[in-house]
Amino acid sequence: MSFSKILPLMLAAAPLAMVAPALAQTAPAGVTTQLPRGAVPSHYAIEVTPDAVNLKFTGKVKIDLAVAQAMPALVLNAADLTVSSVTLTPAKGKAIKGTAKVDADAQTVTFDFGKPVQPGGYTLAIDYAGVINTQANGLFALDYSDNDGKAKRALFTQFEAPDARRFVPSFDEPSYKATFDLSAVIPADQLAVSNMPVKGSADAGPGKKRVTFSTSPKMSSYLLFFGLGELERATKMSGATEVGVITGKGNTGKAQLALDASAAILPYYNDYFGVPFPLPKLDNVAGPGQSQFFSAMENWGAIFTFERALLVDPRFTSESTRRTIYSIVAHEMAHQWFGDLVTMAWWDDLWLNEGFASWMATKVTDKLNPEWEMLLSRVNGRERAMSLDSLVTTHPILQKIHTVDEVNQAFDDITYEKGEAVITMLEGFAGEDAWRSGIRAYMKQHAYGNTVTDDLWKAVEGAGAKGVVGIAHDFTSQPGIPLVKVDSAQCQGGSTILSLSQGEFSRDRKDKAPLKWNVPVMAQTVGGAQQRLILNGSAQVTLPGCGAYVINAGQTGYYRSLYPEANVKALAKDFTRLASMDQIGLLADNFQLGLGGYQPMGLALDLVEAVPVNASPAVLAEVPDYLDSAHTMLESDKAAQARVAAYASKKLSPVLATVGFDAKPGENPQVPVLRSSLVSTLGGMGDKAVVAEANKRFAALASNPAALDGPLRNVWLRIIAENADAATWDKLRAMANGAKSDLEKSTTFALLGVAKDEALAKKALDLAMTDEPGKTTSAAIISAVGGEHSMLAVDYVLAHRQQYEAMIDVSARSQAIARLGGNSADPAMATKLDAYATQYLTPESRKVVDRSIAAIKTRIETRARLKPALTAWFTSK
Repeated sequence: MSFSKILPLMLAAAPLAMVAPALAQTAPAGVTTQLPRGAVPSHYAIEVTPDAVNLKFTGKVKIDLAVAQAMPALVLNAADLTVSSVTLTPAKGKAIKGTAKVDADAQTVTFDFGKPVQPGGYTLAIDYAGVINTQANGLFALDYSDNDGKAKRALFTQFEAPDARRFVPSFDEPSYKATFDLSAVIPADQLAVSNMPVKGSADAGPGKKRVTFSTSPKMSSYLLFFGLGELERATKMSGATEVGVITGKGNTGKAQLALDASAAILPYYNDYFGVPFPLPKLDNVAGPGQSQFFSAMENWGAIFTFERALLVDPRFTSESTRRTIYSIVAHEMAHQWFGDLVTMAWWDDLWLNEGFASWMATKVTDKLNPEWEMLLSRVNGRERAMSLDSLVTTHPILQKIHTVDEVNQAFDDITYEKGEAVITMLEGFAGEDAWRSGIRAYMKQHAYGNTVTDDLWKAVEGAGAKGVVGIAHDFTSQPGIPLVKVDSAQCQGGSTILSLSQGEFSRDRKDKAPLKWNVPVMAQTVGGAQQRLILNGSAQVTLPGCGAYVINAGQTGYYRSLYPEANVKALAKDFTRLASMDQIGLLADNFQLGLGGYQPMGLALDLVEAVPVNASPAVLAEVPDYLDSAHTMLESDKAAQARVAAYASKKLSPVLATVGFDAKPGENPQVPVLRSSLVSTLGGMGDKAVVAEANKRFAALASNPAALDGPLRNVWLRIIAENADAATWDKLRAMANGAKSDLEKSTTFALLGVAKDEALAKKALDLAMTDEPGKTTSAAIISAVGGEHSMLAVDYVLAHRQQYEAMIDVSARSQAIARLGGNSADPAMATKLDAYATQYLTPESRKVVDRSIAAIKTRIETRARLKPALTAWFTSK
């Protein structure tokens, strides 16, 4: 998956009858393409015949296209395809036979017709064949056991970023939009699904039928979808649109949450975007198994989602997972506008898809489920982005993409989470009304077309948000995190005068000259009125009232806030007077400032201690993670770790005693999430009461198979698996093989990899190399081993590299080993990852490895520096 040559191109597509040769579009400079300029598709008519048993398929395609200038040959994208015949028919003329030459490295096929192709309109007809993969690239197969335990196989497609070329020879780049007709010859007893509804079905011979789907709207090739299997569909109407869920037979009931969410979300989006959903139906298709690269994909009108991110099983689905499912549905539905209706011109602007879908999903989930307090999750999203953005290996939101590997590596927390955080900040600056008006104008102007980021900024500023362009450019075109420092604070006449200055927060490059941003700052004294300013350099701001203050009130700003020590202590005293959003933001900010060496770590821990047992459950749920982080940082010192564990038990056990191990009628909606966080963290640290409860419940399975059922089932099982001996590990393995559903089976198998016992970890790795867990589950077992035994996992994978790579999507191969070793604090791991990247990866495809190496080195330095302070603080408690 790499592009061998880059040329600037952006081509517009239109129906063939509408495209005169002189009107075939060429591209503005700066939009990337692999393909030669000059040929523009407007319509594809595709017929495929899958052979699921033998993992292969045949296909035919007719592509209507316009040629703007004489071309020596036609070049399309193709990967893992063989072409048996090709003809080119002019709009007025006879068909011309051609020859095909495939370039596997460039993922292209060149069609030569013996003489240059002259300007005009043509139909390109190709007969070809391809392979059905066993991981999620192109057309792929997922094997599973149905609810009766019978072995089944379903087929699905995954084309983002550049894998439609594995399904059909095509202009497989986002700027080549076209309409699609798709038909398939399939087993008569199976269900096929695509972007559009079925238009017709006809007999195609013994046991076969030909299914034809309606013509799609104009869209990019990566949004095309095809699914096939022993599937069933449940539907309901949402306005004029039929929304549906498609699952393996007998499982549509487990998709009810997704179906209800889709029906509720769609009217909100129709109104917000100002452009009604343009397709007649919107399905969410559930597939068994999993990917190491993605959970769901926004195919227009036919979203694909792995079962683990879509289905709810009351026997073990946690409350957090239920909310994640809702958010994933909302995210993929937001893509139906941001990405599908309006598509980035090239992958440089991927964040126009992902950042906006993440932001919109949080907004609608909070709007429709206010009791979940989803806006609070934006702080954690911001922190995930900043963990990458604080290292020298970071990149801007807008990044230049040159190769396919770079496209795959662009799906990271900068694109998603920083994208969402910056949009949140910009909406706050612009105001909700102006922001929404700008988005509506953008959607209407660019529907069925392609854009770059500046098109959006112009629309928002045109809607009245003056000044947004300058701020947006600062935060999207350059990397890094602003550091807003309070240099002094004075109380005068009942007001607080703050002197602010700007720097840059970094974990590993503090000696570099800081970048500059126009930073929208929102400040207030606790309980006082908020004051706004744009900080560029230094400034003063006067706040009504005196006392403790915050300079990122509401936590909408993408920056770190560095206070004088006296204010941090004052905030700890006034902690309960702060809004929940600011409580969570202050905990995160100060912990990271301590990790980065900008202030004593004890100040951050003082804030953690200041969270009372009667705080909001949403805030309390954050506390275990900070204690777990401290526990992990001291992993080289078991005595120091024991002090952290003792403090955690003292701090958290009273909270757990209040909420209990099991749900109570009428409890706060956030309590289930809190309970899971408490049990998971205390169990992981070896809290005697929690481990004893896990053992009791696990033992009860012998007489009551439902003893563990409920939203904490997998939390209890993880505690058991972490502390397992050989006999317990074997019981878990038997549970995995005897699981009642494919989802339960894959989840339980993955838990076998979390054992702390190294001998059992090795046993899990060997198991992953067999067919027993299932083709898409084996990689998850190895990832689980990597969490506890990263060096063991990396060494094992390097010794079985080709077998391991066959277990994961092509999209994830350049990143997978870096992720396995990326949480290490061992210098030898950094050396090992570098040697691996040097031997096997190109400079463009090793970016994730380099991020992991930077994180490892920073982690080593941080732990050595903070060990005395952490030990002293927990000893004092």
